[in-house]
Amino acid sequence: MTAAKFHYINHACFAIAKNNSAIIFDPYLEGNPQDLTAKDIKVDYIFISHGHFDHLGSAFEIAKNCGATIISTAEIAGMATEAGCQAHGMHLGGTYTFPFGKVRVTLAFHGAGVPGGHACGFVVDFYGTKLYFAGDTALFSDMQLLPKLDPFDYAVLPIGGNFTMDPHDAALACEFLKAKYVIPIHYNTWPPIAQDVDAFKADVESKTASKVLVVKPGEVIELL
Repeated sequence: MTAAKFHYINHACFAIAKNNSAIIFDPYLEGNPQDLTAKDIKVDYIFISHGHFDHLGSAFEIAKNCGATIISTAEIAGMATEAGCQAHGMHLGGTYTFPFGKVRVTLAFHGAGVPGGHACGFVVDFYGTKLYFAGDTALFSDMQLLPKLDPFDYAVLPIGGNFTMDPHDAALACEFLKAKYVIPIHYNTWPPIAQDVDAFKADVESKTASKVLVVKPGEVIELL
């Protein structure tokens, strides 16, 4: 089986490529160390967890440039359609099977950034690579249900605090999720979310069976 490549672009934005296909999550590109712009991003699908500027980012421009389909809540999908983009609207608890695999939309406790909406996360099976992207969220106990509904190997979690879980809460989330690998994101972008990622790694690996993969902005790793 072809290995998936995980490209951490910046903040909460990352892309995964496999089988000559690619997806991107929360494409906020400002300040990325590679100076990538919307024109540089070539993907088939764009996942958007909520409508705040640092997550919606360049999604609509990217979608128009390369014909990608936006996957998000119904409210954001509606905005995308009105902007002239292709979109597939879903909502909390919903599942759908795309050509690459199954997607489940999960709860995320955070602001929606759009009227009448709700923030979300995703469990994605991308050609057999299974991951949970929490989006921007507080810690919540129902996280422990997610691996029972759709098992995954990777959990991509915010650890910055202030707006989302901090390292302490994210470490408890790791106990709930029981993923083989955890990838921390959404930290050190601005002073209010500055965190010691190495301390987070040590804490999680001392308390759980999960291995923390620290990926720096701009880096690409192969998912194991």
